[in-house]
Amino acid sequence: MSTVDGFLHGLALAAQPLNLLYCLIGALVGTLIGVLPGVGPVATIAMLLPLTFYLEPLQALIMLAGIFYGAQYGGSTTAILVNLPGENSSVVTCLDGYQMARKGREGPALAIAALASLFAGIFATFFIVLMAPPLAGFALAFGAAEYFSLMVLGLIAAIVLASGSVLKALGMITLGLLLSMVGTDVNSGALRFTLGLPQLMDGIDFVPLAMGIFAVSEVIRNLESPEPRETLKTRFRDLWPTREDFRRSWKPALRGSALGSILGLLPGGGAMLSSFAAYSVEKRLSPNGHLFGQGAVEGVAAPESANNAGAQTSFVPLLTLGIPGNAVIALMAGAMMIHGVQPGPQVMTNNPELFWGVIASMIIGNFMLVVINLPMLPLWVRLLSIPYRLFYPAILVFCCIGVYTINYAVFDVVMLLVFGLFGYILYKFRFEPAPLLLAFVLGPLMEENFRRTMMLSFGDPLIFIQRPISATLLGLAVILIAVIALPSLRKRRQETFAEAG
Repeated sequence: MSTVDGFLHGLALAAQPLNLLYCLIGALVGTLIGVLPGVGPVATIAMLLPLTFYLEPLQALIMLAGIFYGAQYGGSTTAILVNLPGENSSVVTCLDGYQMARKGREGPALAIAALASLFAGIFATFFIVLMAPPLAGFALAFGAAEYFSLMVLGLIAAIVLASGSVLKALGMITLGLLLSMVGTDVNSGALRFTLGLPQLMDGIDFVPLAMGIFAVSEVIRNLESPEPRETLKTRFRDLWPTREDFRRSWKPALRGSALGSILGLLPGGGAMLSSFAAYSVEKRLSPNGHLFGQGAVEGVAAPESANNAGAQTSFVPLLTLGIPGNAVIALMAGAMMIHGVQPGPQVMTNNPELFWGVIASMIIGNFMLVVINLPMLPLWVRLLSIPYRLFYPAILVFCCIGVYTINYAVFDVVMLLVFGLFGYILYKFRFEPAPLLLAFVLGPLMEENFRRTMMLSFGDPLIFIQRPISATLLGLAVILIAVIALPSLRKRRQETFAEAG
């Protein structure tokens, strides 16, 4: 099946009534959790994972993907109207979007954010169509050694790009790998780290871990420190931007889409890194750079296009190489494995309907999101007045019911609460949990490919540097470690994340 035929077949699948329904549900839920600060797509997708047990794989991934890039749209609404980003990637939008709203131009700011995101979504989808098949073909040449080296590179990149301390990120990676080893060793049959509990003989379930660390801990965090909100009194009669707004926005939107599409491919990249990078680049390139922070429309168009493009292209490493680049994509990998679909280059050959259907649904989902966001803005603004404390009991109940219905085991609910408290402790001590989840997902695959390589080489570890692709990937990992070890670059990295915070 050629690329064009595959994409057209994917459009036909995505346009089926049931798939359109789940695309709409994902877009609506994504917008909702983007508008409501304090929940986020990671926690929401973690909560919805149990529901995917009862859906077809294509329906589940279309819905979850819609939540991810839909949150980028919804996050701009609160960033502009309340100066409170609904999603991390919308932090930069606050700088100029809120200033535009204070000047009575909230309508054009919201419209530019939505239209820039739509353009970026279309741009990123065709970028995926062009990039994914060559990458998948390249990955088919990978053996066990290459896959192990690629996963090592991915984890090292996640450490470098994680916010905060490098040592803490390394600790999270190590802990994630250790947690992934809990259970019965497939080769020897020996029990590892089970603490004498028979429920852990099959290992730690992905769903209680993800829901606990991200969803339950998020509830505890937000109850501890509720955010003050002051919504501007807005009128949306003058929603459409002026010709001058379009003239100043199309180039930033184009550059943001291109930059976000590229950065979304990087492990640890995605929407947040793309939005910060696009804003910094545009501030230097734009002739109106001196107006940034004072209500420049370019400061809305660039990050909003970049975060949506980065969110969508972050699916490429998962679907072509089998490597999740961030926490949300790790949850997607978990959803695929739940349905017996192994992420990687085989998805395109063994499950072309799934591959092309998910990609094509992004085009439809982005058009849905513009319709959902602009006409329904008054509704989203009213939701901001609902106290968050009313949402949290429902979230906790939903988490407990969802986890219990997987295996109908009370032990899973206990694990959910334990990991929820653990996630809260990580937050208090400024540990970022995303690297832990990445390592937990990749751990079994790394162990399997490492052991297979050792068996093929009769125990000779030099095989990892004797194979050209594997040696190149490990060399890149060493370069990343050396770069982050340089004092000047380490200081610059800390300043960048401090500024982002």
